[in-house]
Amino acid sequence: MSVTNLRPNMDFWPERVDLAAAFRWTARLNMHEGVANHFSLSINDDGTKFLMNPNQKHFARIKASDLLVVDANDPDTLTGPDAPDPTAWGLHGGLHRHCPQARCAMHVHSIHATVLACLEDPTLPPIDQNGATFYNRIAYDRDYGGLAFEEEGIRCAQLFTDPKQKVLVMGNHGVMIIGDTVAETFNRLYYFERAAETYIRALQTGQPLKVLSHEIAEKTAQEIEDYPEQDERHLAELKSILDDEGSDYAT
Repeated sequence: MSVTNLRPNMDFWPERVDLAAAFRWTARLNMHEGVANHFSLSINDDGTKFLMNPNQKHFARIKASDLLVVDANDPDTLTGPDAPDPTAWGLHGGLHRHCPQARCAMHVHSIHATVLACLEDPTLPPIDQNGATFYNRIAYDRDYGGLAFEEEGIRCAQLFTDPKQKVLVMGNHGVMIIGDTVAETFNRLYYFERAAETYIRALQTGQPLKVLSHEIAEKTAQEIEDYPEQDERHLAELKSILDDEGSDYAT
């Protein structure tokens, strides 16, 4: 029997399992940062209560039952067992208070997205299909203000002003990806890192870049947005692989 069929007596179990699988696969792709970085998923209507990874636990070990319930409007959250660290509270708390469209949020310092964030011009041109997916759909932070304590977290959250923009390239820092579900957000995180890698590697050749036209890039972005169920199938396949390996992520 698949471990995803196990149902401990905890609320939001399917969501916990999806989020735990995303943590495990992010570590497998080496897109994590030691025992730092954070994912969150809203569980109430206004988005201010959310699941989050416990402080300083490696992505490769996170289980569905490990995930904390955090209230963005209750600072006492920081005093509980395994409470999220203050930067997790600042960044994700600020995001879930100020951006109701951010039901799920994934923040990492993945290598290629972070390299992009460190360039004088961090914009991602549409040089391939993956890059075109994000055409006109990225917000850029050019004013890094230090660790993401509460004030910095609110500043970053306020950069999500355009509903089409579900990626924030965090200047000199990393990337924040938002979405409606774990599957959607993880899929976006995966493909953004791939797009950033292609761009960085293309720059390394020193050759001129062949950039897609506005019309083709926008057409491609819209086609990807309308492509059925890719995100759900992607996460389902990853969970199946973990299940086949006997992973304990869904416990």
